[in-house]
Amino acid sequence: MVAATIVVCSSSPGGATRQQVDTERSTFTVKVGKTGFFRAFADNHVIRASVKEGYLDEENPATVQVLIDANQLRVLDTGLSPHDREQVQVRMLGPDVLDVNRFPEIRFRSTGADHIGSGGWVVRGQLTLHGETRPVTAKVNRAREHYEGSVVLKQTDFGIKPVTIAGGTVKVKDELTIEFDIVARSPSRPDR
Repeated sequence: MVAATIVVCSSSPGGATRQQVDTERSTFTVKVGKTGFFRAFADNHVIRASVKEGYLDEENPATVQVLIDANQLRVLDTGLSPHDREQVQVRMLGPDVLDVNRFPEIRFRSTGADHIGSGGWVVRGQLTLHGETRPVTAKVNRAREHYEGSVVLKQTDFGIKPVTIAGGTVKVKDELTIEFDIVARSPSRPDR
């Protein structure tokens, strides 16, 4: 159960084209699957994260920087009772998974981006999660002020051991899918 971030951005001379990320409208959705003999009896998880701060810039070189407050990750599983959802939430944020008391922030900083047509990029960067920094690459598409895409990560790459229950007959998959929708703040919207 991890969250991440990715988008296109850059810092051009003077910062004239740099846009702040709209933290109220930007989201990251983490999809976590189950595996194991009794996986049919377990729940897949959907986790939502919002952006604490960030900026993006399409100018050469295109770059992005995004920060997520790990404490603000929320389990959305509508199929779970409120009690069970809260138990998943506590375990996700606790020392067995994200350990948010030790690692309160998730950061992405782009290191390069290649333009691949109208409104598209392949973005490379460094993701810091659970105290580990690893390279990640994602394809990003722009639709108006939205920069959308997804990336697949392995929890073990960031020092997180996937959760197992029922003696290992049900476990969380190592791979997670993170879908993101980063919204550039309109110049007419003031900073908050």
